[in-house]
Parts: sequence; C-alpha cells; structure tokens
Amino acid sequence: MQGYQFETVAKLIVGPGKTAEIGALLAARGVRRVGLVTDRTVRELGLIDETLAGIEAAGLAVTIYDGTLPDPTTLMLDEACGVLAECDGITGVGGGSSLDIAKLVAVRLAGDQPLAEMFGVGNVRGVRLPLVLAPTTAGTGSEVTPISILTTETEEKMGVVSPQLLPDAAVLDARLTLGLPAAVTAATGIDAMVHAIEAYTSKHRKNPISDALAREALRLLGANIERVCAVPDDVAAREAMLLGSCLAGQAFANAPVAAVHALAYPLGGRFHVPHGLSNCLVLPEVLAFNQPAAGEMYAELAPLAFGPGVPLAEGFRALAGRLGVPTRLREVGVSHNHLPQLAEDAMKQTRLLVNNPREVTLEDARAIYEAVL
Repeated sequence: MQGYQFETVAKLIVGPGKTAEIGALLAARGVRRVGLVTDRTVRELGLIDETLAGIEAAGLAVTIYDGTLPDPTTLMLDEACGVLAECDGITGVGGGSSLDIAKLVAVRLAGDQPLAEMFGVGNVRGVRLPLVLAPTTAGTGSEVTPISILTTETEEKMGVVSPQLLPDAAVLDARLTLGLPAAVTAATGIDAMVHAIEAYTSKHRKNPISDALAREALRLLGANIERVCAVPDDVAAREAMLLGSCLAGQAFANAPVAAVHALAYPLGGRFHVPHGLSNCLVLPEVLAFNQPAAGEMYAELAPLAFGPGVPLAEGFRALAGRLGVPTRLREVGVSHNHLPQLAEDAMKQTRLLVNNPREVTLEDARAIYEAVL
C-alpha cells in the first residue's frame, strides 16, 4: 500500500459572528498592524464591520486594501502590497479573489522573493506573515488551500502552490454569505461541487482522507444548493454550503483538481468569466469525456449529489437549468473563432491536466469547447 500525506489549516472556527475573533487571533501571534484585504462591494455591504470591531477591540491598528476584483491580477497584488507594506499581519475577508491576494501579500511582505519565482508547485521560499482568512462565498475553498491563482499581463492564469499559503486559521461565518445574489450562489456552489469531484477522481495524491472529505462535501452541497438559491436567508443552509465548500477545499488542496479547471481558467483569463461560472460551463462535457476512465468513481458520487439513478453529468446539466446558470459559451461572449486560442491556453495548464483521470490532448480540449459552444 502506498503512503500518503494530508495537510490543512491549523484552526477552523465556525459560527455566526465569529469574524469578530480575527483581531484576537492575530494579536495572539504578535501582530500590531493588520492588513485587511477585501473588495469594495464586501466593504460597502458592511461585511467587514465585525472584523474591524474585533481588530479594534484587540487594540490593533488596521489598513484596508479593497481593490480586489474577480480574476485578480499580478498588478493588483503589487498594488495591495504597496498599500499594506507597513502591516505585520494579514486577514482576507471576501471571495476567493480577495483570499488569494491576501495569501500572497502575507508571503510577499515577509520576504523579497520575486513573484515570478513563486509560480508552480512548492517554489515559495521562507515564511509568511500571520494570516487569517474568512470567505464571503461558498465556493472556492481558498480559506483552506495552499493555492493562489493570478492572471498575468498576458491574460494567462498561473498558480502559486506552496504550504506557506495555508493560513493560521480559517473562519466560517455563514452570515457573511447571506447577501449573495442567487446567480453567484449557484455558480460558486457548483464550483465547490467541482472541487469535490475532481479531488475524488484525481490521478495523483487521491487518498482516503481527501475521499471522505469530498464525499461529505458533495452531500452537503447537493442537499442545500437549491435551497439557498430559493431561500437566501436560510442561515442553516448557508452554513451547510460554507462547510461543504471548506471540506471540498481541504480535499482538493491534497488531491488536486484537473481538466475542468484547466479548461475553465482560459475563460476567466481571456473573457473575465467568473471562476465558478467558468467551471459550470465546461463541467458536464469534461465529465462526459472522463466517463471511460472515471465512470465507477462518478457512479459512487452521483447519488450523494442528486440521489439514486441520476448520472453525474446529466445531474449537473439539469441542475444548471433549474438554477438558471448559463450553459453555453456563446452566452458569455465566446465564438467559434475563439476556440483554438482557448484550447491552446488550456493545454498550458499542465499542473492541472496531469491530475485528470483521462489524458487530454489539444484536439480533445477543442472538442470539449466545441460541445459547450
């Protein structure tokens, strides 16, 4: 039997209002000035207010960077580092983009390693500043992954994957997700389901712990995604989604994602399609493509998400229809002329494609995009 290893965040705090504890968590690590990474919408909605009150109660100063946007860029990271240069501890409160920026700010401000040397797996040197993360969406699982994704100046999505990016603590406060529009709730929820599926079928580093987390994540997400879209103020359902997203994040942080993400990234980089929606668009066709290699595993997962008798790919096609999620690339501005470039971009995601249960060629990638057009 082959050995395996599993890494995750040191502390997970779950419950309404728990973001008020972030200040104390950072103060206990010797922090005196907190850098808070978020976006303007989250700030204007008051979703960082409890965090700020807790930071003040802990006697800490705070500097806020709220310039994060979807598909964060290398230039955005440089800007955040400039604004937060005097901080000795970092918190991120927001969607996956804010959390990804917060993780890299914590690394960049603790050393002088160039960002270009960090891209890839295991390339970060040194340490990071104290770091606590709190998601406002139930989707990316970024609060428990050692991964940050940036869009470069050439519109290519590149990842930094290193254990230094795991935070000291993650805080799951379902109240932060109550204001999410139904469309965002649906897309981010399906994104989390993709994480669970790809972790469960990953060709590399799949293990019993990640499998158990992926199964429970898919059960929680499948049971609650339609409920939270229909009844957005159901805190219990919101917390179940947030926990499902977190468990899926822990799973794919150890058994990495594959072709769905590889084909989704160019849609974000080139067309600025939100990450969750990008995954939703290509998911059913990638599942169909992988069926010959992953059919048995898909059969194990499908009842958890959709109940007995519903194949996984068909289940997601039907779910997207019920939730009103776009299902065609042309709905997000992609034309037939764009497909060759998208396929070429997808093939550059070798970090992800090696994990797919079935080998993907350039022609395969083009055919999958064609089927979704």
